[in-house]
Amino acid sequence: MRSERIRALPSWKRGPSRYDCVFVETDPTAPGMRGLDIARVRLFFSFIFRGVFYPCALVRWYSRIGDGPDDDTGMWVVKEDEDPDGNPNMAVIHLDSIIRAAHLIGVYGEGFLPRHFTPEESLDIFDDYYVNKYIDHHSFEIAF
Repeated sequence: MRSERIRALPSWKRGPSRYDCVFVETDPTAPGMRGLDIARVRLFFSFIFRGVFYPCALVRWYSRIGDGPDDDTGMWVVKEDEDPDGNPNMAVIHLDSIIRAAHLIGVYGEGFLPRHFTPEESLDIFDDYYVNKYIDHHSFEIAF
């Protein structure tokens, strides 16, 4: 794969917002998901400092739940990360640390979804998410 489109937009095609999730390499020595973290891109930006161009992204981090993938699905489970005061854990990262887009699936509970639930709200409504390694071949290879 040569390139992939990752979006961070307040309105996509005059519709709802779109803030995609990504795999971020945080430990190149660890295999699979142990060396990756999941983040949701909130903003792309760049700047020049002392003649060097820095392409960056503002991301909201997700934390892994447990030491391995879920026994039933084989997928890792993550949740939105927060600081001790309950504020979102966010950071500015270099675009070179982003491996590719990630697909998250909400961990459904016993109850029903709200009647007017839309797909655009799926990353805002659940407490926990599966990191979908079955979405394509590339994700399956890196998210084991």
